[in-house]
Amino acid sequence: MFKKLTLACLTVGMAGISPPAEAANCGPRQAVIDGLKKKYAEHFIAGGLQKSRSAQSFMEIWSSPESGTFTVLVTAPNGVSCIVAAGTDFFEGPQEPDVEGTAS
Repeated sequence: MFKKLTLACLTVGMAGISPPAEAANCGPRQAVIDGLKKKYAEHFIAGGLQKSRSAQSFMEIWSSPESGTFTVLVTAPNGVSCIVAAGTDFFEGPQEPDVEGTAS
């Protein structure tokens, strides 16, 4: 019983920290971006820093209103970007009105 529980915990834990299968699509950031612009007419729409105990990376979302495609990139400090998600039918969520007393 204990072995099964330990194996299940390790499996779930490893899945949580493992890159997705698409992460094999990596290369120098500029080359990846040039491909997104040329092949899909995507442009940068949002991003932010991902922080962990061991490293930081930059997450970016690229999309194209013309094609409806989107791509999520994660770029490491060494400048290598990996495509971690991509798809079609991208849409932006509704803009929430500012709530009094919150930062805008």
